[in-house]
Amino acid sequence: MSRIYSLAYLTSHRCSPVEAIHIAAETGYQSVGLRLWPNAPGAPQQYLLGQQTALKETQVALRATGITVFDLEIIRLDETFELNRWDELFEIGAALQAQAVLVAADDRDQSRLSENYARLCEKIKPYGLTADLEFMPWTAVPDVRAALNVIALAGSPSNAGLLVDALHFGRSTTTLDDIRSIPRHLLHYAQICDAPAGLHFSTEELIHTARCARLLPGEGSIDLPSLFSALPDDLPISVEVVNFEREANFSPKEWAEQCLVHSHQFC
Repeated sequence: MSRIYSLAYLTSHRCSPVEAIHIAAETGYQSVGLRLWPNAPGAPQQYLLGQQTALKETQVALRATGITVFDLEIIRLDETFELNRWDELFEIGAALQAQAVLVAADDRDQSRLSENYARLCEKIKPYGLTADLEFMPWTAVPDVRAALNVIALAGSPSNAGLLVDALHFGRSTTTLDDIRSIPRHLLHYAQICDAPAGLHFSTEELIHTARCARLLPGEGSIDLPSLFSALPDDLPISVEVVNFEREANFSPKEWAEQCLVHSHQFC
């Protein structure tokens, strides 16, 4: 079975949604990921919310190319979580027939975090979306075991998901046995990139690499062959490689193509 490859927002962050869709089609991807909500106040994002003309242009581009929208970013579950804050994001997700919403966990209160995750899953179910909880070593869900615990405490919603990012696998206490332990129904996609692996990085270094300085697959020391052997061989792959310094030498299309070619070595 052929894999689905999705052009992640961070790989195409220089592009509008329409530009990303056309680049994906021209370079061999089947899907795109869009960041329509910033990961922090004032942080970069793509703009479709509240912009009907841009939304229609995006829908036209999807129909013309056959590209689909895989995931939308990003919802952060913290102590200020308000269930209706992202209503427009969910509505656009349904309009674009997106499959997943990426969820990060910042609330250290496990009971409240799990309750809000359950509420989020229930909220987005009518929109046809899964809530894919991404473990990140500097967050309240630092590894696979913590993510599985949140999902279990939330009552294992039918549209729950656990997102494995190769970067966070390589920089967390997550083991290959942990990866193999993830129930198949919780795996909707995984993300690939590379970097120096290890547990010695500061929070600032972890965040900087994640947002600005990832490496192409094969250029770092993360055990990508073992990781992707441990994951299902038909799992869709989001190619997520952002590197501000390296990208300056390539057009967005050239960078997307480089990232996909390197990814094919491992999955």
